Amino acid sequence: MELLGERWSLLIVRELMLGGLRFSDLRRVLPGISAKVLTERLESLEAAGVLVKRHLGPPVSAHVYELTEWGYYAEPAIQELGRWAARSPLHNPQLPLSPVSLMLSLRTMIDHAAARPLTADIRFEIGEERFSAHLEGGELAIVRAGEGDPPPHFTVRMEKALPFLRVVYGKQPLEDVTAEGELSVTGDVALAKKVFAVFSLPPKIGS
Repeated sequence: MELLGERWSLLIVRELMLGGLRFSDLRRVLPGISAKVLTERLESLEAAGVLVKRHLGPPVSAHVYELTEWGYYAEPAIQELGRWAARSPLHNPQLPLSPVSLMLSLRTMIDHAAARPLTADIRFEIGEERFSAHLEGGELAIVRAGEGDPPPHFTVRMEKALPFLRVVYGKQPLEDVTAEGELSVTGDVALAKKVFAVFSLPPKIGS
């Protein structure tokens, strides 16, 4: 908690969990944080060895912030906090999620046993963000999309997370949600439905 307990620190680490981002990218995905506070948190996390700042050479002249190898090891802690929060009776699954939060949510809420028979390469397009996912042996690997990624079995497109959450967690029929025009699934839709079925929120505790 001394390393990550300050406000925004853990959220910064979360947003870097699937790859490095520029300062402006972090401001965009964490709209409530000021430039001053973000600078302070990045400096403290760098000093603690959680992240590093790397200069991007030509043709792009910018700095990108990336987690260290040790920094990436925080993901299990973030996942457990996510499971803990989802069990609260006050948890609202309809609140907005950043694209990275959505991807980490899928990695957290997957039923590994139910997913084990499935193999799929998936492309997620969330607003301007692009991710490639590979499901195999009950494990879901997700990275930022790049050149050389395998062709996906299906592609999921959305501007915001909520329509997709209604399918994977709310278990609303895919056809009903896609008919509203805020979510599209192209490619092997039958396989997509099988994949979507292996995600679920944990039961609530308390009242």
